[in-house]
Amino acid sequence: MFDLEKMSLEELKKLQKDVANEIRHYKDREKKKALAEVEAFARERGLNPSDLSEIARRRTRKPAKPKYANPEDPAQTWSGRGRRPRWLDDALERGKTLNEMAI
Repeated sequence: MFDLEKMSLEELKKLQKDVANEIRHYKDREKKKALAEVEAFARERGLNPSDLSEIARRRTRKPAKPKYANPEDPAQTWSGRGRRPRWLDDALERGKTLNEMAI
C-alpha cells in the first residue's frame, strides 16, 4: 500500500485531496444507485418517480415560530424544537423559568 512516513508533505496533501474526491464520488454513486432502486420499486407498484417527490414535499415541516427569546439578545430565539440553546440553559441555571423567556 502506501508508506505514509516516507511521503513528502506535498504527496500527503495530494493523497488527502484524492481520497476526499473519491469519497465524494463514492457517495454520489451510492445516492444514484439508491435513487434508481427507489424508482424501480415505485414503478413496480404503478407509481411515477414524480409521485414520490410530491409525497415528500407534502411531508416537509414548515419552520416553527419562535416561542422563546433571550432577554439579553432578542435576536436569539428558540422554537421549542430540537436541542435547547445554550443561552436558554444558562438562563434556566440562573433561576429563570421558561415562562419568563416566552415571547
